[in-house]
Amino acid sequence: MTPTLARPAPLTAADRCDRCGATAYVRVLLLSGGELLFCGHHARKHLSAVRPLAARIDDESDRLDDTATAAE
Repeated sequence: MTPTLARPAPLTAADRCDRCGATAYVRVLLLSGGELLFCGHHARKHLSAVRPLAARIDDESDRLDDTATAAE
């Protein structure tokens, strides 16, 4: 039986991309137990390579549309 991973708390403005330091919108929980955070740009760039190592991927990049709308 595969264990179910509890959904972590939503990402906040304090969560930063591990690659560039921008606001993180994607969290990757690794099979090894680690965690990676990516901005939208770096998620698109690296997710295909990271996906085989992932136990879970939480993608909150739909919030980018909310952020753009609020800025207008």
